[in-house]
Order: sequence, then C-alpha cells, then structure tokens
Amino acid sequence: MVRRRTLAFAALAFGALSLWASAATWFIVFRDEALARFMERQSAMQYAYEERISALRARLDRVATQKLLEQDGVETRLADIAGRQVALESRQAMLAGLAEQAGIAAGEDGSALAGAWTARETRPLPSPPAQVPVSPTPESLGLRTEADAIAPAPSPGLSTRMAMLEHALDGFEARQSLTVGRLAARSRSEAARLRSVMAETGLDARRFAAARTGGIGGPLVPAGSGPFETAVLQAQHDLGERDGLRKIVGTLPLRRPVAVDGGLSSTFGYRADPFTRGLALHTGIDLRSDHGAPARATAAGTVTQAEYAGGYGNLVEIDHGHGLATRYAHLSAITVVPGQTVAAGQVVGRVGSTGRSTGTHLHYETRIDGEPVDPQRFLRAGARLAAR
Repeated sequence: MVRRRTLAFAALAFGALSLWASAATWFIVFRDEALARFMERQSAMQYAYEERISALRARLDRVATQKLLEQDGVETRLADIAGRQVALESRQAMLAGLAEQAGIAAGEDGSALAGAWTARETRPLPSPPAQVPVSPTPESLGLRTEADAIAPAPSPGLSTRMAMLEHALDGFEARQSLTVGRLAARSRSEAARLRSVMAETGLDARRFAAARTGGIGGPLVPAGSGPFETAVLQAQHDLGERDGLRKIVGTLPLRRPVAVDGGLSSTFGYRADPFTRGLALHTGIDLRSDHGAPARATAAGTVTQAEYAGGYGNLVEIDHGHGLATRYAHLSAITVVPGQTVAAGQVVGRVGSTGRSTGTHLHYETRIDGEPVDPQRFLRAGARLAAR
C-alpha cells in the first residue's frame, strides 16, 4: 500500500518535472525567435517612419525650392517691367523731339505723340515681398526642411497686376512705333508736295544746298540700335528733308505781287510790241490792277534797285538770294530804298503807268541768274502750295 503511494507520488513528480522541463525547453527554444520577430517588427516600423520622414522632408524641400524660384521669377519680371518703363520714357523723349521738330502739338490728330502716361500706366510698380532678398544669397537658395521656413508664394493680385502692367507697356510700345511711322509718313508726304512745287518753278534743289549745310557735333551718347531707334533715325531724316525743302520754298517768290487778281493783260514771251507792233520779247507779265494799289514783295529779300529806269518807269528790284530776283515796274510811287531788307508781302511801291506803258498795270518779272523766266511758273507753284 505504501509502495503504491510512493510510486504514484513519484509518477506525479516525474510528470510535473517533465512538464516543467518541456516548458523550460519551449521557452529556451522559442524566446530568441519571438524576440527576433519583435525586433524585426520594430525595425520595420522604424524604417517606414524614417522613409515617411524622408519623403516629407523631400517634399518640403521641393516646395521650398519652387517658392524660391517663384519669388525669383517675380524679381525678374519686376526688373524687366522697370527696365521697359525706363526704355519707354527714353523713347517718349525721342518722340517729343520728333513732334517738336515736326511742329505738331502733343496729341494732335491722335498721331503726334503716343500720348502721356495714363494714371494706370504710371502707378508705382509693386514692391517685392519683404521676405524676398533683392539678391538671393547662397543660404536662401539652400534646401529647407522646416515648414515655417518656406517663403510665401506671390499673391495672385501681384501676378495679375504685373500682367496688366506688361500688357499696358506692350500697348504703349506699339503706339510709340505707330506714331514714329505716322510722323515719318507725314513728313515724306509734305516733302513730296514741296518737291512738286520746286518742280513747278523749274528750279533744282541743289542750287540751295549750300544754304542747308552747317556744322554739327557733340559727344557720342549712343541711344540704342533697335527697330524703334532705326525708325526714329529715318523719321528724323524725313523731317530734315522736309524742313530743308520748307526753307527753300519759303525763299521763293511764290506770292502774288498784287492782292486783287485782275487777270493778265500780257503774258511772258514773244508778242507784238504795243508801240512798234513788231515782234519783241516781253520779259515779264502785266497784271491788271487799280492805280495806286500796293505792289508787294513776293518773297523776302534785299532791295537792289529803287529808281526810275527808262522803259520800266519807276522800278524796284529785289534780290532773294541764290540767283533769284524779282522786278516791279511802271510804279506810280516807290516806298523802299536800295539796301533795304524787305519781308514777303511788304509793300514796295504803288501800281501806276510810268515809263513805256499804255495804261495802269504792274509789270512783274522773275529772274534766275539774271535771265528772265516766266513768272507764272512761280505763281502757279504758289497757288498749288496754297491749295493743299
């Protein structure tokens, strides 16, 4: 009985010992594996977190770089706008000079000048954000990892306003170019008209070349060589040619010597002499007019003769320069003296019938290099000039 209990106790102890041994063996065998799995999971979580952190940091860096590039673009656009404004102001000064040379008031017919800067176009340029340095430093171009270090993006309002300014500058630039073209075209048109007047008189403009020359000079200050500057040079050339022709035409005896057009009683050329009835050259034209009517200088000049001169009767001769002279004959009175400078339209005498004359009229002559030419060429040219 006792032996049986002893065996049962021993069996029970052996079973407990075996269970403990098994548990100890399982713990020893699987503890390292569980720990390894745990560490693996922790490592995976750490790697995933670090990858996420790296991705976020890279994204922040990209955003920061993009913002810096946007800010740099704003700086570039502002600098370009400011530069264009300065260039347009310089071009506007050129246009003002052209308009002054052309004798056109600003804005006349909408074509003299492109117009003054409008309020919208002269508003100050928007200032760059305070955070953006005028010249980016190396540090400002580095990558950022802190969210609060990212520069703010340009506001939509700033970009819109810059776009509006750029559009306004484009339009103003186009109007300036159009204005230069119009000034040049107007000058060429007037020059062509003046050349036709010269052609009507039969005079060569080269005769007056010496009067148009003069010394010029000064320090060289280049003003650019773009299409606009080339157009300005061409316009100045056209205006200079027009002004030269204006001066030439202004010296020509193109006005009528009597105010009231009573018609011609005799033309220039060969005719039957009123006294001998033989063929003779009539060196001028005879203009009908009332006795005592004023005879006026047809162009500015200097009186070279003012006296009684045989068949001319009372005669006034005016030298207009460049070989041009006019004569006013058969005057009832002379109102100028030799050496006197007279203006165009100034009274030089009174219509009469002195000398070799059959009745009251004004004998009027034009001479080139001392040779008589038909005065009607000049009177027709003057009428053509006045009619346009």
